[in-house]
Amino acid sequence: MTLPRRYAALPASLLLAGLMSGSAPASAAAPSATRAAAAQAGADAALARLADAYIDDYYFPTHPTEATRAGVHRYDERLEDYSQTALRREIRSLRGFERRFAAIAPASLTGHARGNRDLLLNDVRSRLLALESVRMWEKDPDFYTRALTDSAYTIMQRSFALPAERLRRLIARQRAMPAMLAAARRNLKNPPRIYTEIALEQFTGIVRFFREDLPLAFRDAGDAALQAEFARSNAAVIAALEDYAAWVKSELLPRSHGDFRLGAALYARKLRYEEMVDLPLGRLLEIGMADLRRNQAEFVRVAKELDPQQSTAQVLAGLVADQPPPAQLLEAFRANFDGLIDFLDTHPIITVPSRVPPILRETPPFMRATTFASMDTPGPYEQQATEAYFYVTLPDPAWPAARIAGFMTQFNHSVISNVVVHEAYPGHYLQFLWMHQVEDRVRRLFGAASNAEGWAHYCEQMMLDEGFGQPGVGARDERQSQLLRLGQLQDALLRNARYIVGLRMHTGDMSFEQGVQFFVDEGFQSREVGVVETKRGTQDPTYLYYTLGKLQLLKLRADLQAREGAAFSLRAFHDAFMRQGFAPLAIVRRALLGDDSPTL
Repeated sequence: MTLPRRYAALPASLLLAGLMSGSAPASAAAPSATRAAAAQAGADAALARLADAYIDDYYFPTHPTEATRAGVHRYDERLEDYSQTALRREIRSLRGFERRFAAIAPASLTGHARGNRDLLLNDVRSRLLALESVRMWEKDPDFYTRALTDSAYTIMQRSFALPAERLRRLIARQRAMPAMLAAARRNLKNPPRIYTEIALEQFTGIVRFFREDLPLAFRDAGDAALQAEFARSNAAVIAALEDYAAWVKSELLPRSHGDFRLGAALYARKLRYEEMVDLPLGRLLEIGMADLRRNQAEFVRVAKELDPQQSTAQVLAGLVADQPPPAQLLEAFRANFDGLIDFLDTHPIITVPSRVPPILRETPPFMRATTFASMDTPGPYEQQATEAYFYVTLPDPAWPAARIAGFMTQFNHSVISNVVVHEAYPGHYLQFLWMHQVEDRVRRLFGAASNAEGWAHYCEQMMLDEGFGQPGVGARDERQSQLLRLGQLQDALLRNARYIVGLRMHTGDMSFEQGVQFFVDEGFQSREVGVVETKRGTQDPTYLYYTLGKLQLLKLRADLQAREGAAFSLRAFHDAFMRQGFAPLAIVRRALLGDDSPTL
């Protein structure tokens, strides 16, 4: 039996009394059972103490931006330190925690605690892999400018304190930013040329963020003295960024001859530690290609069903053209939003923990350059700024008509429906609501992308499979129902292409240009999308986690359904999945099936 985490610190005698009340009289084996339970409770408690030390002594102090995002604000005035001394210190700390977590025998723990031990040990090892082997701090100039922008954005984005107080904390962070860029110059050795080119492309937007967005966000914060102090610290950051950009262009770019590819061995280790997937890469590629072919065949089938006289490309063009007028974009999102909530109310799919919806609004000005739609949820420990926002970026009415038309291709009706499913109901927002019921610190703070993104991507297909999008249930008519399915499949093919391109590029089996073409030919995407996505793949090599997580989730569901037969409940399955936090699917599978059977 898996004991809830909150029982771990209870005296063993009290624990056993509670578990055994109403049972048969104690047998001769009771003392042995008592000792075993006491030993297990002690091991669970020891792991919990070590987890607290990892979080409080290493994770938050070393990663203050992550602490701010989580809603822990005692580190808001700090900035990450990427000096050689700090990097060596971090590696030593991680090595110590690796030894201590590894020394706890999995068999000594309850099932839930064993999952936490695996999650924490893999987190430590993935961080060591990043620092010692992947070494983005040594080969990606954009690593540092992203860190600066993110550290400022986490202070700006949520009103967790009065504006003047948040501005004071931002100023404290800004004072350390020039030193981070100085460390970057010392650390960067031989970047891949594409990394340096990406960094140069990003500089204009990053400088604009500091020059325009931050002052706009804090224009009414504090008195004149505080505003003057902010003007000085912000100007120093802008000057440091401009100097860094000039150095990157004149000195770093000419000597950027590195290789962005991880290689098969490093790629496999990254997957093992971050997603707890250890299949041979050849087998992983076969699984990804098989899913790609299934989705392509289904896309062609639905397209022919929609219009037998048109080619697949023509049907795809019609899909893009089925869009609301720009002035009605927010209302189109709102209509889908309400329809999804109604569907979840009337279909036994998943428990909705709260009736409080996210707030649907236009994307703030400082975010519009980088996102079409997004979900902004507070961190698990945020006590003040607890609102969740569903942002949608609207086209600027002052733009030329051609630019507005190009922008709106991102927002056809099928994509809008898919985005609302993925971001809100029952995707990311609903999973966030469930996290309020997770008491365990480890499960609140650590997890796997294949869980979070896999769940949201799985929901896109699952909702249509369960009946949403049928005429009168999310769709106007049969034609729109078919378009919704095509939109879901096109997004699935995009994720399929990420899976294949990331894996093949980083193992040396595909060039950058071949990756771009794969998105076009096999993923049914435009060339512009292919270029952007392939660039992302050079820096985010395991962005296969969308499809990877979805496939693992589908297998877990099928295996559980096969075991339970007629007793299987989709709502019970989804609720049980949510209770595991964001843990890798291997941990979730062990909890729900009670074994270590393959996740794929």
